[in-house]
Amino acid sequence: MNDGPLIVQSDKTLLLEVDHARAGDARKAIAPFAELERSPEHVHTYRLTPLGLWNARAAGHDAEQVVDTLLSYSRYAVPHALLVDIAETMARYGRLRLEKHPVHGLVLASNDRPVLEEVLRAKKVAGMLGDRLDQDTVAVHPSERGNLKQALLKLGWPAEDFAGYVDGEAHAIKLAEDGWSLRPYQAEAAESFWHGGSGVVVLPCGAGKTLVGAAAMAHAQATTLILVTNTVSARQWKDELVKRTSLTADEIGEYSGTTKEIRPVTIATYQVLTTRRKGVYPHLELLDARDWGLIVYDEVHLLPAPIFRMTADLQARRRIGLTATLVREDGREGDVFSLIGPKRYDAPWKDIEAQGYIAPADCVEVRVTLPSADRLAYATAEPEERYRLASCAREKVSVVERLVAKHQGAPTLVIGQYLDQLHELAEDLDAPVISGETPVKERQRLFEAFRSGEIGLLVVSKVANFSIDLPSAEVAIQVSGSYGSRQEEAQRLGRLLRPGRDGKVAHFYTVVSRDTVDADFAANRQRFLAEQGYAYRIMDADDI
Repeated sequence: MNDGPLIVQSDKTLLLEVDHARAGDARKAIAPFAELERSPEHVHTYRLTPLGLWNARAAGHDAEQVVDTLLSYSRYAVPHALLVDIAETMARYGRLRLEKHPVHGLVLASNDRPVLEEVLRAKKVAGMLGDRLDQDTVAVHPSERGNLKQALLKLGWPAEDFAGYVDGEAHAIKLAEDGWSLRPYQAEAAESFWHGGSGVVVLPCGAGKTLVGAAAMAHAQATTLILVTNTVSARQWKDELVKRTSLTADEIGEYSGTTKEIRPVTIATYQVLTTRRKGVYPHLELLDARDWGLIVYDEVHLLPAPIFRMTADLQARRRIGLTATLVREDGREGDVFSLIGPKRYDAPWKDIEAQGYIAPADCVEVRVTLPSADRLAYATAEPEERYRLASCAREKVSVVERLVAKHQGAPTLVIGQYLDQLHELAEDLDAPVISGETPVKERQRLFEAFRSGEIGLLVVSKVANFSIDLPSAEVAIQVSGSYGSRQEEAQRLGRLLRPGRDGKVAHFYTVVSRDTVDADFAANRQRFLAEQGYAYRIMDADDI
């Protein structure tokens, strides 16, 4: 036994004692290969997974480094079986390689013939391979590069991709130098991506992922296709690129439901690309409209399934995914790894907060009690109707009014899921409401008025969850959400994490109906925030 900050357990969890003198060093050492699961006050929990270990191998770390790190920082003896498992899991990565071939273009090669024989007999890969060139090499059709990597990952034999990238059509892009510069972690994230050629950058909401994208574009110096969640986000990307780079507005096109511009830098929404007509995707031609040198996936954790399929055909293009969390509600993290690329950079929320780049947050759950009549209506309702009844409880309105009054003068967002509830709140608070029904121009006008301080209170639906830049927001009051979604909680908290003016703390309230499924789902969200390192207080509505 030594005085290390880490406890390594046979169930593949790593417990890090936060207050230990060597905790900071240990955190940095294990970050490349261990996934942070929970980070409450005193002990943070990490987990070793095959995907995490393969991410580490893709980033150049080997099993010996991982084992040495665990042995160096562990307080107790590390289970021998775990060390063996780490070595064997990491050894699976790279036994199969995708390589360029002067005649056949693309081949799958192996230095372990039994592994090659095993995958050649797998039904999942049968139609993707061509002729056997020799005992250790098989031809691969270039169009199957992504599909093959996806299939091999699922078989437990992730291939290392050495086939390289096309440069695409050259286009000069430089970062502007007047009055600003990349933060150190932003520059490091862009460098890590460029060195790897493709992959994912994980940064907290408010940490400037758009600027990492701009820096990646400056590295590529090529035509760029940027895929975003919605039209408002597309226009914010355009504004930011015009402000932060040498690009002019005329060089940047918008490809959305209302506008179809193809320029050297084109920003398209996921929605327009995944629009189907008579079973086909008419806008897929955008992917071939130019010889793109870089493809940027904003909010990669939200990538729709059809975009995964399209990405399988784009393996020769450099790709960068940007996200605040690699958690996908559909469990398709493996597809992100195989099709976009491995995780190239990851900075925990609290680390960025400690550097002063995002605001600290005070998270509070306010609990209301349903009146007896409403409680009885809830108890006798159909299960699928109960969440709506609990979420839209009338008692929440007075709570929201009191919270808004408590933070009078602070830019405030009231966020919810149900439109009738939001319209009722907007009327009571005399505030504008933004929902999916709000025209894009009106959304932009209201968001801009909020940013400038002309409007101090906005009622917003889930359209404001993603990629909406509202740096002035200091208070968020959540009245309903998507069944305790971790993604949604990350995004909603992220509206507040832009650096606060004068070091102000951001306030994040969730109003919950006690003794209902609303409270059950709130427990999921509460756990997520605790896992991210944010203390979560609970108070009664009467105590506001």
